[in-house]
Amino acid sequence: MGRAHGRARGEGLRDRSGPGVPLGASCRRLRPGHRRRDPIRRAGACRLSEPVAPVLPVRRRGPLAVGAVVLLAAVLLGLTLGPAGLDPSKVLRSMVGLSGGLDATGQTILFEIRLPRVVLGALVGASLALAGAAYQGVFRNPLADPYLLGVAAGAGLGATLALAGGLPRIWIAPLAFVGGLAAVGVTYLLGRSVGGRTTTSLILAGVAVSAFATAAQTFLLQRRVEVLREVYSWILGRLTTVGWGEVVGVAPYALVAGAVVIGSGRLLDVLRLGDEEAASLGVRVDRVRLAVVAAATLATGAAVSVSGLIGFVGIIVPHTIRLVFGWSYRVIVPLSALFGAGFLVFADLMARTLISPAELPIGVVTAFLGAPFFVLVLRTMGRSP
Repeated sequence: MGRAHGRARGEGLRDRSGPGVPLGASCRRLRPGHRRRDPIRRAGACRLSEPVAPVLPVRRRGPLAVGAVVLLAAVLLGLTLGPAGLDPSKVLRSMVGLSGGLDATGQTILFEIRLPRVVLGALVGASLALAGAAYQGVFRNPLADPYLLGVAAGAGLGATLALAGGLPRIWIAPLAFVGGLAAVGVTYLLGRSVGGRTTTSLILAGVAVSAFATAAQTFLLQRRVEVLREVYSWILGRLTTVGWGEVVGVAPYALVAGAVVIGSGRLLDVLRLGDEEAASLGVRVDRVRLAVVAAATLATGAAVSVSGLIGFVGIIVPHTIRLVFGWSYRVIVPLSALFGAGFLVFADLMARTLISPAELPIGVVTAFLGAPFFVLVLRTMGRSP
């Protein structure tokens, strides 16, 4: 009887993101007498073999292939274009160790300057886009973004504390994570206290938190003028790197955070139904929300610690994916990583070449692209689930 009742309950729910989309069978956690434990349940959800997310015809191979092609094209262009142009065929031959590649000067440019910068840009872009998709899924808010929620500003304040305090660079990423986590927590609590989780209240709370973090950052810089130039160039967003030190420093944080967020795609689909429906399907909503927010904030803090404040990536990329490939987070999250990486590599290429031999801050390029994109977002918000 309990088994039939659990199935009927799961089948009777409907996905609010579209008309008449049935849910799969109830997870075993709802069935009386079932006590088997596994890692997924300890993380706050049912076993992946028993669907709790909406049963949608999710086809990921095609979109993932498109994302991989976009990323590879961005990487190839980023490696070959610049003040010193490199022949694409020679670049490829040098990278795979074949004869007939670049000369000594070209190899120095490729392996010590451009390749580390392209890899760093891909890591930062993937982290920011993943964070944006995660925040939008957790808060069920189409405008949730590391930049607009104040997370980037909080992470920037934490990184500024490390720079102004003369701490070793290894402390920048952890302090950026702590600052970002504090900022998103205050934004969420403030927005919830005045208007639930509505778009307006959450964004206004993020603006307030960003303003406070920026003011505190300015206060610190005025007291440590010797680091003023370094921090301000960092605030505008940049990917200037020589060698692999910054890549090695940010990669572990980005990879761990990315694995958590990508592994939560099915749970984010369930959260779209609402907290009560998700809880009835066996999802521990608070634990899932905390884990995803922590992972997204870790990704943001890691990105900000090496690139500065780069805005709008977390809005442009996930929204474009939704418009083209649909609303399932099992597709949105991994594609955000691929397209986010490619997008920021392209943006960095524009920053390096538009006013060559000088460079634009990459944050300026993303702002130029992101500001008009808000018009598109506002036009599509009425169709969001």
